[in-house]
Amino acid sequence: MRRPLPPLNALRAFEATARHLSFSKAAEELHVTPAALSHQIRGLEDLLGLKLFHRRTRAIELTEWGRLAYPGLRTGFETIREAIDRLDVGGNRDKMLVVSSTPGLTAKWLVPRLYKFLALHPGLETRISASVGYVNFATDDVDVGIRLSAGNHPDLYVEKLSDEWLLPLCSPKLLEGTKALRKPEDLKRFALIQVDLPGIVPTWGDWMQMAGIDGIDTTRGLRLNVADHALDAASEGVGVVLAYKIVAARDIAAGRLVAPFGPEILLPGRSYFFCCPRGDEKRPQVKAFREWVVQEMRDTHAALEKLALRPSR
Repeated sequence: MRRPLPPLNALRAFEATARHLSFSKAAEELHVTPAALSHQIRGLEDLLGLKLFHRRTRAIELTEWGRLAYPGLRTGFETIREAIDRLDVGGNRDKMLVVSSTPGLTAKWLVPRLYKFLALHPGLETRISASVGYVNFATDDVDVGIRLSAGNHPDLYVEKLSDEWLLPLCSPKLLEGTKALRKPEDLKRFALIQVDLPGIVPTWGDWMQMAGIDGIDTTRGLRLNVADHALDAASEGVGVVLAYKIVAARDIAAGRLVAPFGPEILLPGRSYFFCCPRGDEKRPQVKAFREWVVQEMRDTHAALEKLALRPSR
């Protein structure tokens, strides 16, 4: 015979405390005092006849029993939270849209175009969240994600928006004068702008290898950890940046950045994908954003084609 479930509040207190590994932070999240929270957890331990936490002088740790219980309880509360969110309490769910995208694409491609979407949907409260990592649609209060990935997201509705390409870009100023940048070998005389996002952004060394170019120190130059900052530095003539073409499309179209030479290389194994939970693609605001972002990407490709930077199909 299965034992009765403990009180839900006690389980919630345990889950929050285990997640934060802090009584005070869990109490703040649940809007109770640390003493009340501790009382709930001790009551749960007494009811189960098991010790769930090791209480140290300045910290707490999960016991073996606590580690066993935590994953299932966290998943359970996430499922409950997702179910409640989908009830559309108060009818406000379809008046808000939260979009997550990579920082570079957000700053350089999405936000500068977003006024068009807002003009089409003035009654929709739109929020943009820039993040390198993938969002958790069940817990992060996000409706739509634009992911640079291989597109393998079986639990989501996924639609490909565009491939992405790597190419060197610089200010037109670097192409002028007697010591102008004309061929890849000239990179020895110019600063290489490095984007330090290991495992996410291919490096100058990767590009040199793919392009078959030797004899250039690819570790030197200006190092930045945000892609749009790197593009801004290049547009001011600081040096040459290895950039994502779609992210840089607006700067290219405005003439702030130019491609001094090739090769332009298809980013291996990653493209931009529109993602949302399955079924949510039919929600009015998600459908409207999907249609808009697909058209904006088409317009971006068309603009690049006019500049003889035609994206490969």
